[in-house]
Amino acid sequence: MKPSLLPSLLGVFAHPDDESLLAGGVLAQHHAAGARTSVVTATWAPDSRRAPELTDALAVLGAAPPRLLGYGDARDPESAPGEPRLVDAPLDEAVGRLVAHIRAFRPEVVVGHDALGQLTGHPDHRRTHQITLLAVEAAGLAHLYPEAGDPWQPTALYAATHSKSGVGRLGALLTGVGKTVLAVPDTYVSTVVDVSPWAEVKWAAILAHRGEVARERPLPGLLARLPEDERDEIIRTESFTRLTPGPVPGDPHRLTA
Repeated sequence: MKPSLLPSLLGVFAHPDDESLLAGGVLAQHHAAGARTSVVTATWAPDSRRAPELTDALAVLGAAPPRLLGYGDARDPESAPGEPRLVDAPLDEAVGRLVAHIRAFRPEVVVGHDALGQLTGHPDHRRTHQITLLAVEAAGLAHLYPEAGDPWQPTALYAATHSKSGVGRLGALLTGVGKTVLAVPDTYVSTVVDVSPWAEVKWAAILAHRGEVARERPLPGLLARLPEDERDEIIRTESFTRLTPGPVPGDPHRLTA
């Protein structure tokens, strides 16, 4: 089998549909290049109503079947009955669960949420960002979570994000339904990927989240009611900040910027 020109990719996101909205293009891009791709979703149980939609979306993107941490959504008690909400779960426990998935899949690159929790600052997004930062580093250290498998250190961690100048039509779309819009400074964005060749696949994956498409305020539903050209303008670009884990060479005798 010919080696992929792009690295294996593991997405770590809070809710079903985050993967398609924030990184559906790069997931499809890496799959098309022959790279292994998979997604860990922090909330919603395997037997919840949104799990089959997540399965369908990942199949569209060419990713492996869902990996679920199984915690509850901060805003939906039906997401994981009997389990704690992600925002209430013990941090060490949640990190350990994610470490196990990282070590099992052994990705070269991990992609997750940014520190703001994306444009709306959802608490589950922020918590997932925190867990991912800790888990990516811990996954490479054998003395941490030894029960979670053999150590594996991803080469790079990227945070999906939106810059102030890159929000565009998406900002007005969200404020129009009373949502906040949080964006990072332009200098915070390290990588902007034109996913136009995979926009059709990305849109099909978003549509697979049928429950969210049918609702008025979630982003899939907002996008579904837009004219096609306006929607394509929003989904054809994905922005990221590289947060490389592990030791980085520098001056061995002093701290440098």
